[in-house]
Amino acid sequence: MARNEQGSTAESTAVGGLITWPRRYNLLTDVFFLGRTGRLIAELADAGGVRSGDHAVDIGCGPGRLVRELSTRVGPHGRVVGIDPSAPMIDYATAHSPANCRFELAPAQSLTQPDAAFDVATCTFAMHHIPEAERERALRQIFRILRPGGRLLLADATPTSGFSSAAIRFMARVSARRHGRGGAAHSHHAHDEVHGHDYSANANDPLATVNVQRYRKVLSDIGFTDFEYRTSRFPVGILTAVKPA
Repeated sequence: MARNEQGSTAESTAVGGLITWPRRYNLLTDVFFLGRTGRLIAELADAGGVRSGDHAVDIGCGPGRLVRELSTRVGPHGRVVGIDPSAPMIDYATAHSPANCRFELAPAQSLTQPDAAFDVATCTFAMHHIPEAERERALRQIFRILRPGGRLLLADATPTSGFSSAAIRFMARVSARRHGRGGAAHSHHAHDEVHGHDYSANANDPLATVNVQRYRKVLSDIGFTDFEYRTSRFPVGILTAVKPA
């Protein structure tokens, strides 16, 4: 489970917002989800449709919670790769994960994985950390590494109550300020659509930055099909799509 720091031949220098404190991140997510993060992780693994023997990849894996859950689903004959641009997250995940997990240090838009290597790709609570100009490239990279018939899962926060809406707006504003300081401010363009609405009209709405439905059009343009969206029992929106066989 050694850390792999090999760079892509088409590596991007724009990384985006990095989170470098895995233990504090675990604590914050536990507080936000009222101590039920494990149930959410299990629900995300269910939605990803991972089966025994599958090869799965989690993009923006953070401290590796979803990777570890996926590893129990794929079993000893499957494997799971976690990818994140934050070295402290990769180190922490590597130290706390079983043998059928492997972790690599890389941004989503510069994946080193070979073509058609995975049955399932997940990217949760991570897309809004990628610089806006690099997100389509990241999604194209995910399409490339999925096998025909492979499944993509995107998930991020979505308001289900007044409290969750306020909390998500606060977190999104903090993220936007951090990205702005790093020179990767969020600019909303024609791909930012939800049910036909152009989110460029809501560029100042922090909820727009975490709404995964905004990626439907660009995913369709890339070649994904069979979109399904649902709201979790937690304040999380889940979008799935399939790479055609």
